[in-house]
Amino acid sequence: MHLHRSLFALFALLTFPLVGNAPANPKVAAPGFLVVANQGDHTLLLLDLAAHTTVEKVEVGVNGHEVAVSPDGKFAYVPIYGNSGVGKPGTDGRVIDIVDLHTHAIAGHIDLGKPVRPHCAKFGPDGLLYVSAELSNAIFVVDTAARKVVGEIPTGAEQSHMFVISPDGKRAYTANVSSGSVSVLDIEKRAVLTIIPVAKTVQRISISPDGRYVFTHDQDNPRIAMIDTATNKIAKWIDVPATIYSSAVTPDSGRLVALSPSGSVFVVDLAQSKIISTILVPAASGEIILSPDGTRAFASCPGAASIQIIDLSAGKLESPFTLTKGVDGLDWIATL
Repeated sequence: MHLHRSLFALFALLTFPLVGNAPANPKVAAPGFLVVANQGDHTLLLLDLAAHTTVEKVEVGVNGHEVAVSPDGKFAYVPIYGNSGVGKPGTDGRVIDIVDLHTHAIAGHIDLGKPVRPHCAKFGPDGLLYVSAELSNAIFVVDTAARKVVGEIPTGAEQSHMFVISPDGKRAYTANVSSGSVSVLDIEKRAVLTIIPVAKTVQRISISPDGRYVFTHDQDNPRIAMIDTATNKIAKWIDVPATIYSSAVTPDSGRLVALSPSGSVFVVDLAQSKIISTILVPAASGEIILSPDGTRAFASCPGAASIQIIDLSAGKLESPFTLTKGVDGLDWIATL
Protein backbone atom coordinates (compact mmCIF):
# COMPACT_ATOMS: atom_id res chain seq x y z
CA MET A 1 0.00 0.00 0.00
CA HIS A 2 1.14 3.66 -0.46
CA LEU A 3 3.04 4.84 2.66
CA HIS A 4 3.17 8.56 3.41
CA ARG A 5 6.60 9.98 4.21
CA SER A 6 7.36 11.31 7.66
CA LEU A 7 10.30 12.68 9.63
CA PHE A 8 11.44 9.24 10.75
CA ALA A 9 15.21 8.70 10.60
CA LEU A 10 16.16 5.83 8.31
CA PHE A 11 17.72 3.12 10.39
CA ALA A 12 19.02 -0.19 9.02
CA LEU A 13 20.18 -3.17 11.03
CA LEU A 14 22.08 -6.06 9.53
CA THR A 15 20.92 -9.07 11.52
CA PHE A 16 17.70 -10.40 13.01
CA PRO A 17 17.37 -13.33 15.42
CA LEU A 18 15.08 -16.27 14.94
CA VAL A 19 12.20 -15.77 17.36
CA GLY A 20 8.83 -17.17 18.32
CA ASN A 21 5.47 -15.50 18.70
CA ALA A 22 5.71 -14.01 22.20
CA PRO A 23 4.77 -10.30 22.17
CA ALA A 24 7.40 -7.85 23.39
CA ASN A 25 6.35 -4.38 24.51
CA PRO A 26 2.67 -3.74 25.31
CA LYS A 27 2.66 -0.64 23.10
CA VAL A 28 4.20 0.32 19.80
CA ALA A 29 7.18 2.66 20.05
CA ALA A 30 6.68 4.03 16.52
CA PRO A 31 4.06 6.79 16.25
CA GLY A 32 1.46 7.11 13.56
CA PHE A 33 -1.89 5.61 12.64
CA LEU A 34 -2.99 2.55 10.71
CA VAL A 35 -6.01 2.73 8.41
CA VAL A 36 -7.54 -0.73 8.00
CA ALA A 37 -10.20 -2.04 5.62
CA ASN A 38 -12.24 -4.84 7.20
CA GLN A 39 -14.12 -6.80 4.56
CA GLY A 40 -15.75 -8.99 7.21
CA ASP A 41 -17.87 -6.34 8.90
CA HIS A 42 -17.73 -3.76 6.07
CA THR A 43 -15.87 -1.10 8.01
CA LEU A 44 -12.86 1.16 7.88
CA LEU A 45 -10.84 1.33 11.10
CA LEU A 46 -8.48 4.02 12.32
CA LEU A 47 -5.90 2.72 14.80
CA ASP A 48 -3.64 4.87 17.00
CA LEU A 49 -0.33 3.01 17.18
CA ALA A 50 1.21 4.95 20.06
CA ALA A 51 -1.88 4.67 22.29
CA HIS A 52 -2.70 1.19 20.93
CA THR A 53 -6.39 2.07 20.61
CA THR A 54 -9.06 2.10 17.93
CA VAL A 55 -9.87 5.72 17.22
CA GLU A 56 -12.90 5.13 15.06
CA LYS A 57 -14.85 2.59 13.00
CA VAL A 58 -16.76 3.76 9.92
CA GLU A 59 -19.20 1.59 8.00
CA VAL A 60 -18.48 1.26 4.27
CA GLY A 61 -19.93 -0.80 1.43
CA VAL A 62 -19.89 -4.55 0.82
CA ASN A 63 -17.01 -5.32 0.67
CA GLY A 64 -14.03 -3.00 0.85
CA HIS A 65 -10.80 -5.03 0.69
CA GLU A 66 -8.15 -2.31 0.31
CA VAL A 67 -7.64 1.33 1.26
CA ALA A 68 -5.55 4.29 0.10
CA VAL A 69 -5.10 7.47 2.13
CA SER A 70 -4.85 10.78 0.26
CA PRO A 71 -1.41 12.45 0.26
CA ASP A 72 -2.70 15.17 2.60
CA GLY A 73 -3.92 12.54 5.09
CA LYS A 74 -7.49 13.86 5.12
CA PHE A 75 -9.41 11.15 3.29
CA ALA A 76 -9.36 7.39 2.89
CA TYR A 77 -10.56 5.81 -0.35
CA VAL A 78 -12.06 2.32 -0.12
CA PRO A 79 -12.88 0.49 -3.39
CA ILE A 80 -16.04 -1.56 -2.88
CA TYR A 81 -15.22 -4.89 -4.47
CA GLY A 82 -18.34 -6.97 -3.80
CA ASN A 83 -19.25 -9.91 -1.61
CA SER A 84 -16.97 -12.55 -3.16
CA GLY A 85 -13.33 -13.46 -3.58
CA VAL A 86 -11.25 -13.02 -6.72
CA GLY A 87 -12.60 -15.11 -9.59
CA LYS A 88 -15.60 -16.30 -7.58
CA PRO A 89 -19.29 -15.60 -8.27
CA GLY A 90 -20.90 -12.77 -6.35
CA THR A 91 -21.79 -9.10 -6.54
CA ASP A 92 -19.73 -6.73 -8.67
CA GLY A 93 -18.84 -3.44 -7.02
CA ARG A 94 -18.68 -0.17 -8.98
CA VAL A 95 -17.94 2.59 -6.45
CA ILE A 96 -15.20 3.92 -4.19
CA ASP A 97 -16.30 5.06 -0.74
CA ILE A 98 -14.63 8.19 0.62
CA VAL A 99 -14.10 8.41 4.39
CA ASP A 100 -13.23 11.70 6.10
CA LEU A 101 -10.50 10.77 8.61
CA HIS A 102 -11.18 13.90 10.68
CA THR A 103 -14.97 13.66 11.04
CA HIS A 104 -14.96 9.84 10.86
CA ALA A 105 -17.84 9.82 8.41
CA ILE A 106 -18.56 8.96 4.78
CA ALA A 107 -17.71 12.04 2.73
CA GLY A 108 -19.05 10.76 -0.58
CA HIS A 109 -18.61 8.16 -3.29
CA ILE A 110 -16.93 7.89 -6.68
CA ASP A 111 -18.98 6.00 -9.26
CA LEU A 112 -16.70 4.14 -11.68
CA GLY A 113 -19.41 4.00 -14.34
CA LYS A 114 -19.95 0.26 -14.44
CA PRO A 115 -19.48 -2.87 -12.28
CA VAL A 116 -15.74 -3.61 -12.34
CA ARG A 117 -14.91 -5.10 -8.91
CA PRO A 118 -12.49 -2.32 -7.94
CA HIS A 119 -9.85 -3.67 -5.59
CA CYS A 120 -6.38 -2.19 -5.10
CA ALA A 121 -6.02 1.61 -4.84
CA LYS A 122 -2.85 3.72 -4.83
CA PHE A 123 -2.02 7.38 -5.26
CA GLY A 124 0.64 8.16 -7.83
CA PRO A 125 3.21 10.94 -7.59
CA ASP A 126 0.94 12.91 -9.95
CA GLY A 127 -1.77 13.06 -7.25
CA LEU A 128 -4.19 10.88 -9.21
CA LEU A 129 -5.74 7.76 -7.68
CA TYR A 130 -5.15 4.50 -9.54
CA VAL A 131 -7.59 1.64 -8.95
CA SER A 132 -7.55 -1.91 -10.27
CA ALA A 133 -10.76 -2.58 -12.21
CA GLU A 134 -10.69 -6.33 -12.20
CA LEU A 135 -13.63 -7.09 -14.51
CA SER A 136 -12.33 -4.60 -17.08
CA ASN A 137 -8.79 -6.01 -17.07
CA ALA A 138 -7.58 -2.50 -16.43
CA ILE A 139 -6.35 0.13 -14.02
CA PHE A 140 -8.74 3.08 -13.79
CA VAL A 141 -7.31 6.58 -13.33
CA VAL A 142 -9.39 8.67 -10.94
CA ASP A 143 -9.38 12.41 -10.28
CA THR A 144 -10.41 12.55 -6.62
CA ALA A 145 -11.09 16.30 -6.72
CA ALA A 146 -13.55 15.89 -9.58
CA ARG A 147 -14.61 12.47 -8.26
CA LYS A 148 -14.60 10.84 -11.66
CA VAL A 149 -12.66 8.41 -13.85
CA VAL A 150 -10.38 10.32 -16.22
CA GLY A 151 -8.51 7.45 -17.85
CA GLU A 152 -8.02 3.71 -18.20
CA ILE A 153 -4.88 1.60 -18.58
CA PRO A 154 -5.44 -1.90 -20.01
CA THR A 155 -3.49 -4.71 -18.34
CA GLY A 156 -3.91 -7.28 -21.11
CA ALA A 157 -4.67 -10.01 -18.55
CA GLU A 158 -7.46 -11.27 -16.34
CA GLN A 159 -7.73 -10.82 -12.57
CA SER A 160 -5.33 -7.88 -12.27
CA HIS A 161 -5.94 -7.85 -8.55
CA MET A 162 -3.05 -5.90 -7.00
CA PHE A 163 -0.49 -3.50 -8.42
CA VAL A 164 2.42 -1.25 -7.50
CA ILE A 165 3.60 2.06 -8.96
CA SER A 166 7.27 2.84 -9.60
CA PRO A 167 8.81 5.63 -7.48
CA ASP A 168 8.99 7.95 -10.50
CA GLY A 169 5.33 7.32 -11.31
CA LYS A 170 6.05 6.19 -14.88
CA ARG A 171 5.29 2.48 -14.57
CA ALA A 172 2.75 0.25 -12.88
CA TYR A 173 3.06 -3.49 -12.37
CA THR A 174 0.00 -5.69 -11.85
CA ALA A 175 -0.22 -9.17 -10.33
CA ASN A 176 -2.66 -11.10 -12.52
CA VAL A 177 -3.88 -13.87 -10.22
CA SER A 178 -5.24 -16.70 -12.39
CA SER A 179 -3.21 -15.58 -15.39
CA GLY A 180 -0.06 -16.15 -13.33
CA SER A 181 1.66 -13.10 -14.78
CA VAL A 182 2.78 -9.53 -14.20
CA SER A 183 1.72 -6.77 -16.59
CA VAL A 184 4.04 -3.80 -17.07
CA LEU A 185 2.10 -0.61 -17.76
CA ASP A 186 3.17 2.77 -19.13
CA ILE A 187 1.25 5.22 -16.95
CA GLU A 188 1.94 8.28 -19.11
CA LYS A 189 0.85 6.59 -22.36
CA ARG A 190 -1.80 4.52 -20.54
CA ALA A 191 -0.75 1.38 -22.35
CA VAL A 192 0.47 -2.11 -21.55
CA LEU A 193 4.15 -2.55 -22.42
CA THR A 194 4.61 -6.26 -21.83
CA ILE A 195 3.28 -9.21 -19.85
CA ILE A 196 5.76 -11.32 -17.88
CA PRO A 197 4.81 -15.01 -17.37
CA VAL A 198 5.56 -16.05 -13.79
CA ALA A 199 3.64 -19.10 -12.56
CA LYS A 200 0.29 -20.87 -12.74
CA THR A 201 -1.15 -18.57 -10.07
CA VAL A 202 0.30 -15.52 -8.33
CA GLN A 203 -0.83 -13.31 -5.46
CA ARG A 204 0.04 -9.73 -4.61
CA ILE A 205 3.07 -7.73 -5.58
CA SER A 206 5.66 -5.37 -4.10
CA ILE A 207 8.40 -3.05 -5.41
CA SER A 208 11.73 -1.96 -3.99
CA PRO A 209 11.90 1.75 -3.05
CA ASP A 210 14.75 2.23 -5.53
CA GLY A 211 12.46 0.90 -8.27
CA ARG A 212 14.94 -1.77 -9.42
CA TYR A 213 12.94 -4.88 -8.58
CA VAL A 214 9.35 -6.07 -8.40
CA PHE A 215 8.34 -9.15 -6.40
CA THR A 216 5.36 -11.45 -6.77
CA HIS A 217 4.56 -14.80 -5.20
CA ASP A 218 3.99 -18.22 -6.74
CA GLN A 219 0.92 -19.75 -5.07
CA ASP A 220 1.72 -23.35 -6.01
CA ASN A 221 5.39 -23.46 -5.08
CA PRO A 222 7.25 -21.85 -2.16
CA ARG A 223 9.18 -19.26 -4.14
CA ILE A 224 9.21 -15.55 -4.89
CA ALA A 225 9.82 -14.09 -8.34
CA MET A 226 12.32 -11.19 -8.36
CA ILE A 227 11.71 -9.19 -11.54
CA ASP A 228 14.31 -6.78 -12.91
CA THR A 229 12.45 -3.61 -13.97
CA ALA A 230 15.23 -2.67 -16.40
CA THR A 231 14.75 -5.83 -18.46
CA ASN A 232 11.19 -6.81 -17.45
CA LYS A 233 12.42 -10.35 -16.88
CA ILE A 234 12.67 -12.59 -13.82
CA ALA A 235 16.17 -11.96 -12.48
CA LYS A 236 16.00 -14.88 -10.06
CA TRP A 237 13.76 -16.98 -7.87
CA ILE A 238 13.97 -16.77 -4.09
CA ASP A 239 13.16 -20.11 -2.47
CA VAL A 240 11.36 -19.98 0.88
CA PRO A 241 10.05 -22.66 3.28
CA ALA A 242 6.36 -21.93 2.54
CA THR A 243 4.29 -20.11 -0.06
CA ILE A 244 4.08 -16.34 0.29
CA TYR A 245 0.92 -14.25 0.03
CA SER A 246 2.24 -10.70 0.37
CA SER A 247 5.50 -8.85 0.86
CA ALA A 248 7.11 -5.44 1.38
CA VAL A 249 10.65 -4.13 0.84
CA THR A 250 12.61 -2.17 3.45
CA PRO A 251 13.44 1.51 2.71
CA ASP A 252 17.08 0.68 1.90
CA SER A 253 15.85 -1.87 -0.70
CA GLY A 254 18.01 -4.47 1.01
CA ARG A 255 15.47 -6.78 2.62
CA LEU A 256 12.14 -8.33 1.68
CA VAL A 257 9.62 -8.95 4.47
CA ALA A 258 7.32 -11.75 3.29
CA LEU A 259 4.07 -12.97 4.89
CA SER A 260 3.17 -16.65 4.54
CA PRO A 261 -0.32 -18.14 5.04
CA SER A 262 1.46 -20.87 6.99
CA GLY A 263 1.94 -18.45 9.88
CA SER A 264 5.43 -17.06 9.34
CA VAL A 265 7.02 -13.80 8.37
CA PHE A 266 10.34 -14.30 6.60
CA VAL A 267 12.91 -11.51 6.40
CA VAL A 268 15.05 -12.08 3.30
CA ASP A 269 18.44 -10.52 2.58
CA LEU A 270 18.03 -9.72 -1.11
CA ALA A 271 21.73 -9.56 -1.93
CA GLN A 272 22.17 -13.12 -0.68
CA SER A 273 18.62 -14.41 -1.36
CA LYS A 274 18.84 -15.75 2.18
CA ILE A 275 16.34 -15.77 5.04
CA ILE A 276 17.91 -13.96 7.98
CA SER A 277 14.94 -13.99 10.33
CA THR A 278 11.67 -15.84 10.85
CA ILE A 279 8.88 -14.52 13.05
CA LEU A 280 5.84 -16.64 13.88
CA VAL A 281 2.40 -15.05 13.43
CA PRO A 282 -1.15 -16.42 13.11
CA ALA A 283 -1.91 -18.08 9.78
CA ALA A 284 -2.55 -15.11 7.52
CA SER A 285 -3.58 -14.35 3.96
CA GLY A 286 -3.57 -10.61 4.37
CA GLU A 287 -1.39 -7.62 3.66
CA ILE A 288 1.96 -6.59 5.08
CA ILE A 289 3.31 -3.03 5.09
CA LEU A 290 6.26 -1.35 6.75
CA SER A 291 6.62 1.85 8.74
CA PRO A 292 8.44 4.49 6.65
CA ASP A 293 11.63 4.02 8.67
CA GLY A 294 11.53 0.26 8.11
CA THR A 295 11.72 -0.64 11.79
CA ARG A 296 8.26 -2.17 12.02
CA ALA A 297 6.03 -4.40 9.93
CA PHE A 298 2.25 -4.50 10.18
CA ALA A 299 0.51 -7.67 8.99
CA SER A 300 -3.24 -8.16 8.69
CA CYS A 301 -4.55 -11.58 9.66
CA PRO A 302 -8.17 -11.79 8.45
CA GLY A 303 -8.94 -15.20 9.94
CA ALA A 304 -7.28 -14.46 13.28
CA ALA A 305 -9.02 -11.07 13.53
CA SER A 306 -5.81 -9.23 14.31
CA ILE A 307 -3.13 -6.87 13.11
CA GLN A 308 0.27 -8.25 14.04
CA ILE A 309 3.05 -5.75 14.76
CA ILE A 310 6.65 -6.82 14.31
CA ASP A 311 9.63 -4.93 15.65
CA LEU A 312 12.10 -5.74 12.88
CA SER A 313 15.06 -4.26 14.73
CA ALA A 314 14.53 -6.75 17.57
CA GLY A 315 12.95 -9.54 15.52
CA LYS A 316 10.03 -9.73 17.95
CA LEU A 317 6.27 -9.35 17.98
CA GLU A 318 4.72 -6.46 19.84
CA SER A 319 1.22 -6.52 21.28
CA PRO A 320 -1.23 -6.99 18.38
CA PHE A 321 -4.49 -5.23 17.68
CA THR A 322 -7.28 -7.73 18.30
CA LEU A 323 -10.21 -6.68 16.14
CA THR A 324 -12.82 -8.68 14.18
CA LYS A 325 -12.41 -11.23 11.40
CA GLY A 326 -11.86 -9.84 7.93
CA VAL A 327 -9.18 -7.21 8.57
CA ASP A 328 -7.35 -6.86 5.28
CA GLY A 329 -6.00 -3.79 3.45
CA LEU A 330 -3.65 -1.41 5.28
CA ASP A 331 -2.27 2.08 4.94
CA TRP A 332 -0.22 4.23 7.31
CA ILE A 333 -0.28 7.96 8.09
CA ALA A 334 1.91 10.00 10.42
CA THR A 335 -0.70 12.32 11.95
CA LEU A 336 -4.36 13.22 11.75
